[in-house]
Parts: sequence; C-alpha cells; structure tokens
Amino acid sequence: MLVIKNGTINTITEGIKKSDILIKNKKIIAIKEDVEPLISEIKANEITEDLEVIDAEGKFIFPGFIDAHTHLGLWEDGMGFEGADGNEETDPITPQLNVIDGINPMDRTFKEAYQGGVTSVCTTPGSANVMGGQAIAIKTFGKRIDKMVIKNPVASKIAFGENPKSCYGHEDNTPQTRMAIAALLRENLRKAEEYLDDLESSEEEDGGDKPEYDIKLEALIPVLKKEIPLKAHAHRADDMFTAIRIAQEFDLKLTLDHCTEGHLIVDELLEENYPLIVGPSLSERSKIELRNLTFETAGILSNAGKDICLMTDHPVIPLQYLPICAGLAVKYGMKQEKALEAITINPAKVLGIDDKVGSIEVGKDADIVIWDGNPLEIQSNVLYTIIDGKVVYKR
Repeated sequence: MLVIKNGTINTITEGIKKSDILIKNKKIIAIKEDVEPLISEIKANEITEDLEVIDAEGKFIFPGFIDAHTHLGLWEDGMGFEGADGNEETDPITPQLNVIDGINPMDRTFKEAYQGGVTSVCTTPGSANVMGGQAIAIKTFGKRIDKMVIKNPVASKIAFGENPKSCYGHEDNTPQTRMAIAALLRENLRKAEEYLDDLESSEEEDGGDKPEYDIKLEALIPVLKKEIPLKAHAHRADDMFTAIRIAQEFDLKLTLDHCTEGHLIVDELLEENYPLIVGPSLSERSKIELRNLTFETAGILSNAGKDICLMTDHPVIPLQYLPICAGLAVKYGMKQEKALEAITINPAKVLGIDDKVGSIEVGKDADIVIWDGNPLEIQSNVLYTIIDGKVVYKR
C-alpha cells in the first residue's frame, strides 16, 4: 500500500482538496482527510504488503498528464531510418497496421515523459498514408509494450492534405490531390461496409459463405461499428470539413487532430460535436498548412465552449513539454482550469479510458504526480511520479 499525506490535491473532476490518498493494488481506494482508520482496518482483516508513506505537505498533487496524439516509441530518439517505424510509405491505404508492433518502450523518451509528469499517451501512426493504421493508449512506464497498454485500438488514423500528397504525389502515384484522398477514403470505407454486411449475413445464415478474409477491411470493422473513431490529421479548415463530411456520410465517430486553423472556423466547429485535439503549437511553421499556427487557437476554441485536448505530436515537441504547452495556451488566452482539463480528463474521455485515468478519483488507476508548484509554470518540478501505484520517479 501507498499513502500520500497532507498534499493539496487537484482532482480535476471533483475540485481541489486537502486530503490523504490511499493506494492499494494499483488503484486509488480512498481520498480522505485521514486514511489511518482505513489502513488499520485493512491490516486487521487481510495480509498486506508494507505501507509506504509520502508526506506531500506544501506540495501539489495532480493526476498524471495525458497526451491524446503522439508518436511515442515510433520515431526513436537520436536515430534515423533504423528507428523510424511510424509510416509504411509503400501503400496509401494501411488500416491494418497497429502501432503496438512498432513501439520500442526502451526508448529514453518514455523516461523523459514520466519524469515530466506525463503518464499516459495515445501513440498513433504517422500521417504519410491516407489510412495509416490503428492507434493505442499506453502508460509511459514499462519494458514490455504488451503490459503498458490501456486500450487497443483507440482510433484508426487517417490523414488529409500535404502529408499524403507529398509522400505519393511526387512519384506520380495516387493521391496527388485532396480529391483523391477523399475518394480513397470513401472507396475503402464502402468496401469495408460491404465486407461487414457479407460477414454478418454469413453468420445469420447457417452454412452461408463467409467473404474471403481481408486484413485491411477487417481492421475497419471497429470504425464502422463506432467502437473507435477515425483520427483525422487535418491542419487546414477545408481538410477539417472534408473529414466531417466523410464521417457524416458513413455515420462514423471522428476526432479532428491538429486543428491549426480551428480558430478561423469557430462558429462552424460549434455546430459539430467532434472532439478537437489542438497542436503542436510550440513548433515552427515548417509547411504551408501551418501558416496560421498560433497558441491562441486553444483558448479561442475553449472560450467559445469547446472541450479540447492539447497535444505535443511527440517527437515534434518532446513529450515532457506537454505542461509547458498548456502553460503557453494559458498565456495566450485559455483559462487555466480548462488547460489542465485539456491534458487530463478531456484526452481520457476522447480515448475512451476515462474510467481508468484522467482524474484523481476512487477506483481509478493510481497515476499521480506530485509537483513543487503549479505544473503549468516552467519553474515547477516533478517530485514524484506514480504509475499504477508504483513510484517510478523520485526527484
């Protein structure tokens, strides 16, 4: 068991409390002003492990931060081609790929992430392909990726605009235009619908012929059943609208990732109910699609009433700087409590893992970070990082 005493807890969802936190079997089992009676009761009724106590007097306790869009472990730190496993640039349609088979959790950026207070992330394929593959949610501490998974898959990656065009168009392959990107999406979603219909029909009819197994179409079934969303790489306003158009045509769930021009179309986005994942804003305007890049986007969308997520797009921005990105969003107009939600409970909800992480609540995973100050201020330090009830970092 682990108890954190005397700290100021920002639960994110249930306000700020001056309480103790009791952790057992990787979970938060109590948040009370005094957990000693409960500890005594547990010791009296069962055999327990040794009790570890952290005195957080004068310190600030937050849930572990969450990044809803990264490529953690797919582009290894300080390596070139040998460590680049995020894009399969041989076919613009690769929904069957799953990033679990490309992530190297021994990459040192995992350690930098949890030392910086980031305990969970969505790792997604890159954006070279129109359909890039399946994204997963993982913890940032571990040696074996299979044991770090929170949920797999959490989304199916698609991409619009410059990235797929530049990857394939210069070789006289498709897609060369935004029209072709949209057409490829429609073609393959329609094929997947027909495949699923045939599959379900064969199951309803005794002895019915199953369609020939197709790994690409099989991977799109969770999308069609609305079990996971399409995760759309879209910087420009027109690309966001195309993503929305296609999601509505096929009645699919969708997240809009990057949203670089989101501040230019606030009224239109307010009409829709799609989650927005904004960033990376702490980067250069390295391509035409980023000409309207600004840290004001997050605050403008949030202040208009949209619940948003902030992201680093690691390794574009190193993952440990997620709190700094949130702090800069506050500097440029976002409310601090909304910026904290954008790196905790909002991404947890978008990824479908809010029953486990994203806030400090009884029953959730014990992913907790103790800070010596406001985490959105650059001078603040992580003192302890706790993942699944285990202290994985101590300053």
